[in-house]
Amino acid sequence: MNSSELKRYDRQMLLPELGIEGQQKLKAASVLVIGAGGLGCPVLLYLSAAGIGHIGVIDHDLVDESNLQRQILYNTSDIGKNKAETAVAKLQLLNPHISFNSFPFKLTVDNAATIIGRYDLVVDGSDNFPTRYLVNDTCVKLGQPLVFGSLFKFEGQVSVFNFMGGPDYRSLYPEPPLAEDVPNCGESGVIGTLPGIVGTYMANETIKLIAGFGETLSGKLMTIDALNNDVRIFNLQKQDKLDRQANMSPVFEGITLDDLKSWRDRHEDFLLIDVREAYEYEESNIGGLNIPLYELADRLTEIPAVQRLVFYCTTGYRSKIAANLVRAKRFKQLFFIKN
Repeated sequence: MNSSELKRYDRQMLLPELGIEGQQKLKAASVLVIGAGGLGCPVLLYLSAAGIGHIGVIDHDLVDESNLQRQILYNTSDIGKNKAETAVAKLQLLNPHISFNSFPFKLTVDNAATIIGRYDLVVDGSDNFPTRYLVNDTCVKLGQPLVFGSLFKFEGQVSVFNFMGGPDYRSLYPEPPLAEDVPNCGESGVIGTLPGIVGTYMANETIKLIAGFGETLSGKLMTIDALNNDVRIFNLQKQDKLDRQANMSPVFEGITLDDLKSWRDRHEDFLLIDVREAYEYEESNIGGLNIPLYELADRLTEIPAVQRLVFYCTTGYRSKIAANLVRAKRFKQLFFIKN
């Protein structure tokens, strides 16, 4: 490193966990960021500021005025420009010591292995399930670690997948959801600060993985509720393809409140579990047993054997996590109430 770099990174090199050796690891590393949107913007800003030596950005999307509420790399004059190219132009101004590559096109089955294979580590800030599964499966095939993040309204998820034999994305979500069950921020909304919170965590995990210090989120899922300031960490278990096929519930799907009412009217056998916090349940509920999401793993023995197990929360976000967390257990027909 030259004198300019030594001065630029001085504050983080003062940390004994990082030091000059860790900084040199960051400089030697190459990271591909999938998506230069809400999550990609803070990830790219902090990785560039931290001194990751080689950064790739892939995004085929164009900057839209509706992005500016949360995608902090862009301004009004960038509307209509490609995100990957625009992000790189701005990041080069932030840190001229870094080598950038922009890929202003869509990640596909045909190009994923070639592009991802050029980098040491992948950060997935994409906003759709096909891309997430494509990125995950490609990283598993190539043996690449993957830092993952996602957003929904006020809630976010962060994890590290495929690191040193740890779980991958399919250990959490074995199969993609049905298209009609997938909300997006254009339909459900997202608070503008949430991508910054989650994206910063993703950048932090990336730096720790590369420099080799601290405890990572490999084998763990962090959930962040920006509405209620609630942060939880759940343990994940790795499952290979055969395990997933053997344990996959024959029924795992979203239902509506009207479906639930019909079951009740017909006196069908099911158990409803409300996975919201106790205070939320006390304020209002639709019945059922209250087991907050963060207590679920420790209270499985309280759940009797029933034909149908249904999870409920306000948004459908926590209930789907709950259904995924128990689907490899003894429960075979799992449902979550979708909104």
